[in-house]
Amino acid sequence: MTDETTAKPHRAHHWRRDLVELAALFTAVAAADTLADTVAHGPDGPVLLVSSAAALLATTAFHTWWARRHHHAPPAPPAAAHSGRTLVKDTPDPGVADATTLWRMRTTVRDEPGSLAALCSALARHGVDILSLQTHPLADGVVDELLLRAPGALAARDLAEAAATGGGSDTWLERADAHDLVDAPTRVLNLATRTALDAAELPLALRRLLGRCTIRSAPARSPRGGAPAEPVPAEGMWEGTVMRLRDPAGGSITIERPYLPFTPTEFARARALVELDARLGPRVPPRADVLTLPEGNAITVRRADAGDLDAARAMHERCSPATLAQRYHGPVGDADRYLRHLLSPRFGRTLAAYTATGRLVALGHLLWDGDETEVALLVEDQWQRRGVGGELLGRLVGLAVDAGCGSVYAVTRSSNTGMVAAMRALDLPLDYQVEEGTLVITARLAPARVPVLPPTS
Repeated sequence: MTDETTAKPHRAHHWRRDLVELAALFTAVAAADTLADTVAHGPDGPVLLVSSAAALLATTAFHTWWARRHHHAPPAPPAAAHSGRTLVKDTPDPGVADATTLWRMRTTVRDEPGSLAALCSALARHGVDILSLQTHPLADGVVDELLLRAPGALAARDLAEAAATGGGSDTWLERADAHDLVDAPTRVLNLATRTALDAAELPLALRRLLGRCTIRSAPARSPRGGAPAEPVPAEGMWEGTVMRLRDPAGGSITIERPYLPFTPTEFARARALVELDARLGPRVPPRADVLTLPEGNAITVRRADAGDLDAARAMHERCSPATLAQRYHGPVGDADRYLRHLLSPRFGRTLAAYTATGRLVALGHLLWDGDETEVALLVEDQWQRRGVGGELLGRLVGLAVDAGCGSVYAVTRSSNTGMVAAMRALDLPLDYQVEEGTLVITARLAPARVPVLPPTS
């Protein structure tokens, strides 16, 4: 129900209004005649008329310049009372296209009353709708993170200029999508849940939490037996665009985000996720799938971890030197050194294929390589060309898609026709690069989201 007051119609007396308007007209004519007669017969009459006209023109020009300089906001639309709330009518401009674009914006404003209102007003003048807002307090200001819906014709530079007009500085913009419509608490809870279920989710959760960034995990000791990694304090380290946290599995996690410094709020959130992972300890989802190969043999595919280390070493002993060299691209003796690193969920995800008798015959790795993702396969000689590698590769690519990766790449020898055939069987766009006998095949999964505007000050 809407509270409305309806006025009763009444008949106006038009003849009275006409008499009043006619009297006003006669009065205006008499006043104008008196003024013209006075000016015309005066000694400076023409000069006075010209001066008056020049003053009026100067006043008009000054008002036009002032209005353009200060961009006065349009008057607020009328409001209607409805059940104790104020509903603002939104009448779209018929001349504006219906297409809109989602943007993520970060900008720094002064920590004082009215600064946020000035920023919102500057964006509103361009028809920009603010869908969500997060604030990150700093020592000398506040970083506002906004999710915006802007007219499709509005360019990124126009948004940056609007933020600067509203008092924002160090503005950063990137395109957003429907996944960003989830509010921050819900997103953080979802990331914590995924991290709790799978230890391999921690690097991915950190990337989703902090946006476009590069995450590198360094083991406590290099697989090649080099010097140990630089220790990280228990509370972590953070400076500008680099964040370092102690890895619960040993070693460290380094997070880098060029051009966009981390805030204390982001550092606290990242540290909380790492602490959650440390409390829960090693864990891998117990799911396993039984597959029937074209020749009729059944294999079980499941996630692998450090508990499969002995079985992986035994498979290495059964593999030929040529097979190990194709997989590890180096001396065969170094293969065993990498197994503990590869089976750690911190550096990616590993799938293992077991026969019905419990014999490990193949390993497939999806490795987090900074902001890129590598896929690698090792299949025991007797089980090659039987579809095992293709099954593992297809599932690894599915895991990469779920992780939001834009592409995966495989490094092998140009003579490894089996790996080339498995990559082509994915039915994805492929790029090939050959250098000194090494073949790098990149499969594009989906367009990656990249920042479209560098920070402006």
